[in-house]
Amino acid sequence: MIVLGTRGSQLALAQANLVVEALRRLRSAPEAVVRVIQSDGDLAPEATLTDPRAGGWFTSRLQQELAAGSIDAAVHSAKDLPTSTPAGLTVPAYLERADFRDAVVTRARIPWLELPPGCRLGTSSPRRTAQLRAVRPDLNFPRIRGNVPTRLRLVDQGDVDGVVVAAAGLLRLGLLGRAQPLDPHSECTPAAGQGAIAVEARADSGWLEVLAALDHPPTRLAVEAERRLLGRMGGGCQLALGALAEPIPAGGWLVSAAYSADGAGLRREAAVVPDLLAQDALGELVGRLGAPG
Repeated sequence: MIVLGTRGSQLALAQANLVVEALRRLRSAPEAVVRVIQSDGDLAPEATLTDPRAGGWFTSRLQQELAAGSIDAAVHSAKDLPTSTPAGLTVPAYLERADFRDAVVTRARIPWLELPPGCRLGTSSPRRTAQLRAVRPDLNFPRIRGNVPTRLRLVDQGDVDGVVVAAAGLLRLGLLGRAQPLDPHSECTPAAGQGAIAVEARADSGWLEVLAALDHPPTRLAVEAERRLLGRMGGGCQLALGALAEPIPAGGWLVSAAYSADGAGLRREAAVVPDLLAQDALGELVGRLGAPG
């Protein structure tokens, strides 16, 4: 029996169940059970992503339980993973990526570009705020926290006029019909790893071969490139950086990024990268973004 650790939100449980279902489809399927572990972020619901405690606060307790051996694997939203993996742990599988875009949900489904000036579009993300403010500087972007259903309730109750969330989360909760997906190149470039589910395990685990059978190689290539870019820029969820790697028909990858050093001046850059695995394949793009690294 393999024990999967996850956060206890509705979305986290839905993602863990996707891993359970993927394991069941294997030829010699192991029995899988899900164990809920509260994260630091769950224990500090009043804090936002700009809080100094935010680095790794959706993943660190799961990683501690994993290292201690109380669970066999941890299921994460890939975008929550810190850019460096703790010693002794590894990520044997990324499930095939779902919709990587951000999306806006508004009351009465008003297109977000048609919201009257002064409307409140809630988000806790510096990345989303910087990009959407560049398109609509006349809107307000109050900081909010909470899981996806909580954020949608804020809209329904009139606390905000709309919220920005990941389209994949809405999809996995059956709520994508409410969403207005955002263009990842002109409106809001997603977070590194957004839309992907990461399965983390101990490097010496006897389950590595089984878990690796769940891996989707194109998703791994894209997500790890985005995470390398994020690491080169020196940040995590507190950094106003969007990163997206997409395969292109002619071969290679289109890597797009949106970066704001101060939350105000936004830079958008893109580069065609023939080989994401090549040494310093992202160096030119990092330089054009004005990165510290």
